[in-house]
Formats: sequence, structure tokens, C-alpha cells
Amino acid sequence: MAYTDDQVRAKLSALNETQESIVTVAQWIMFHRRHADRTGQLWLQRLKDSGAGKRLNLIYLANEVAQQSKARKKDDFLIAFSPIIAEATATAYKGATNEVQAKLRRVVEVWRQRQIFESTIQEAVEARISEIDKSRSSGRKPLLGGSLFSSSNGPSAPAELQPLVPMQIAISKAAVAISGSVSNSNMEFDKLMDPQTPAPTPPVHAARLSALMKSLANAEGAVLESIKARQDLIGGLEKLLETNRAALASEETQHQELVARKTTVEAKKRDVEDGIMRGLSADTTSSTIQGNPNTDTQSNGQHDPSIELERPQVEELTPPPVESLTPADSPRLDQEAAITTAIGATIAQQQPNHTEPAHTVPPPFVPAGAPAGFDLLSSLSMPPQHSYAASPTNGSAYKKRKVEADFDDFIGGDAMADLDEDVAELLRAESGGR
Repeated sequence: MAYTDDQVRAKLSALNETQESIVTVAQWIMFHRRHADRTGQLWLQRLKDSGAGKRLNLIYLANEVAQQSKARKKDDFLIAFSPIIAEATATAYKGATNEVQAKLRRVVEVWRQRQIFESTIQEAVEARISEIDKSRSSGRKPLLGGSLFSSSNGPSAPAELQPLVPMQIAISKAAVAISGSVSNSNMEFDKLMDPQTPAPTPPVHAARLSALMKSLANAEGAVLESIKARQDLIGGLEKLLETNRAALASEETQHQELVARKTTVEAKKRDVEDGIMRGLSADTTSSTIQGNPNTDTQSNGQHDPSIELERPQVEELTPPPVESLTPADSPRLDQEAAITTAIGATIAQQQPNHTEPAHTVPPPFVPAGAPAGFDLLSSLSMPPQHSYAASPTNGSAYKKRKVEADFDDFIGGDAMADLDEDVAELLRAESGGR
């Protein structure tokens, strides 16, 4: 279906509050996005001619078209709606019921959250709604908490920035006016001055030129208003900047003074702490200083820190080596151990073993044909015989002492004194004359 103004008006007239109707019309409008500027003008005119309920539906339609254009990155309708959206929203908001106004505020808040329009356009829309709320309230509390964008619902601007708020609002309004008037004048100018467009009759041509002159004058006035508003805002910002620069210079000077004072106090504190530590050191070492006559002191009795005190002698905790406590002629440890072992062995040998059975001395050897008494004389003349291999050491020592004790009576006398002379002579001859 071809695009015509009548088709657009018919679609807008058939629009209702259902979502299906809004989506269907929005898709048809976006299909003809080449005529976005003309569609926007027809949409605004239809909104002004409709009632309060119908205006809300038209705002919903613009919201659907704008969000779909933003999502698809097609800026045709965003550019077309930007110059007129503030005026259209204010027209729909003014004179509407509280319920409709709340819904309109919700739509504007969605635009802000999703950044559908530029910040200047968004601020212009909110400023128009805030003005309507202020004028309608006239001193009484507005319903539903007042305007969604009024300063009472959020943190107010600082006192220094309060003079700049009206200037910024004026700039936002001027920007909206510039967008609409300049775009319309440029479009009319291009259409009228196009050489390919057939020239109308002179009276019609003169009327169109007059209308173009009026449109250009309106655009020029809007631009001048915007320029004036921006100059005022820049002047206010410059005053605020100068004030802040002066305050900055003063604060920098104060900062330098505070840093210098802090350094002075810190040095003074260090001196006081050093004095306290010197006093504690003097009290601790007073007894040592008084007992040492060679210690140099100042006239006030305090120890001179420039003179170092002698270090006291401290007993070593490590014991001296064993060699330093042992005489030079003392036997070594291994020799002492050997001597001790030998002495112990000797003592052990001297202790008798009473449990061992008595040792039987074998009888002396008696040759065949020996005379009577030969065995007795042989045993007396021969030295005692002991067996150490078959008996323990203690038993051998005991038997030795016993045998020696038995022969003590024969020591120092003649063993053959009591024998017969013949027998004694025979024994002497046998023993070789000994």
C-alpha cells in the first residue's frame, strides 16, 4: 500500500489501547521509515486533536516506534521525534487525570533508563512535565507524590548551582525549538529551491516564499534564544569557576601553613621524647656512674651522652674444658680406665670362691723300687704344683695361699734333720748332692 497522509491518519485513528493494535501500527509506520519526518508531524497533529485517553495511546505508539528503532539501530524516527517529543508529552500530560499522568511519567522514566533519546531531549521532556506539576499544584501537595522529576523527590542542587538550573532548562527548551524549526525550515527551503521542482504560478510562488521567510525567521529566533541561553550559562559557569579558583588558592595556602606547623610540632615532639629517654637512661645508670670515679659527668649531674661507659664484665656461661681443671702430671682418661680395670681384676682374683669344691693335689711320682718313705721325701723336696687351667682364678689363689700356709712350717729349717742318716744320705745321693 502506498504511503499517503490519509493512510497515516487512518492508522492513527484506528489505534486503540491494546498491545496488538499498537504493535501493528508501529510496524506499518516503521516500514515507511523514509517518511519519518512527515509521519512525526501527522502524529503530533493527531495527538493535539485527540482527547486525553487517545493521547496516551499515541504516546504508547511513539514509545514502541522509538524503542524498536533504538534496538534496530535505525535513527530515522528518533531524529523525527526528537524535536516534537517534548511538546507532545507536555500536551498529553496537561489536563490528564492523575492515573494517566502516572502512566506518562512511567513512560518518560523508561526513556531515561534505556537512554532512548539524547540527554538534552530527555531533560527538556522532564522540564516540561515539572513545570506543569508546579503550575497545577499552586501551593498544595500534588497527588501521587508530585512530579517524578521534581526536585522534591530527589536531592536538590547545591545553593551554588541553583542559579544555573534555570539557565540549563532554558537551553534544553531552546534545543528542542531549534530542532523542530530548523528542520522544518530546511525541508521547506530544499523543496522550494529545488531546480527540478516545476515552478508554480507567481502568486503561489510568492506565498510559498513568504511562508519560507517566516519559517526561517522562526528558526533564526530559536537559534538566537539558544545562543543567549548558552551565553548566560557560560557566564554563570565562569563566575562559579572564578569563585572556586579563589577558594582553591586560599585552601592551597592554608594547606602549606598546616604542613609547616605539622613539621614544627613533629620536631618538637621528637625533642621532648628524646629528653624523656635521656632522663630514663640517666636514672637507670645512676648507681654505676656514682660508683665509678673516672666517669665524666656534666655540671648538672647527668651523664654526658658523648662519653661511652665501660662495658661491665659478665661471667661466661660456657664451662671451661676438662683439661684446664686436670693437673699436668695426671694420667689420661684412657690410662686411668686401664689402671682401674687392672685393679678390679686383681681384686677379683683375690676374692675366694667358697662354692668351688676343694682341689685335690695329685700324689707325687714314686719310681719302682724306691725305698720306703721316698714319696714323702719327694713331695717335701719338690715345689708345690698347681693347675690354673682347670680351676677358676679365685680358687687357684685360695689354694695357693693354703699350700703356702702349709709349708710355712718347713721354711728356714733342714727337712732331713729327723730322718735316718742312711736314708738321708741316700736321698742326697739321688738329688745330686744338693
